[in-house]
Amino acid sequence: MSKTFIVRDSAKALYENFHFAEAVASDGFLFCSGIIGMGSDGGVPDDIKEEFRNAWLGVVGLLEEAGSDVSNIIEYTTYHVGLQSSMADFMAVRDEFLSEPWPAWTAIGITELAVPGARVEIRVTAKQAG
Repeated sequence: MSKTFIVRDSAKALYENFHFAEAVASDGFLFCSGIIGMGSDGGVPDDIKEEFRNAWLGVVGLLEEAGSDVSNIIEYTTYHVGLQSSMADFMAVRDEFLSEPWPAWTAIGITELAVPGARVEIRVTAKQAG
């Protein structure tokens, strides 16, 4: 089994400090770590839709770095602080990035994430392009 570890320049500190790769490519699949919707300043936006959009843009960027795109997502899991109150907004933003045929999805309500104030983390499994 071959494995390629994907760590963008912007995530080298996470790799070095927390000891995880942003994604691992293996046997034609990409296994991506969770992405939180922080802004360019490193903070979590007050606007929840902006946070969700930032998280999806992070997913897009990671997949592109790995030579793939959102059309290759097979399954994704989302972790939500305030799941019930934010689900409609999350799905509206999600639909800006994904379309039919819809991948498998699991949404999990949690009490907190690794970044204080964050409300969503998105983890995807995708097929490698090509």
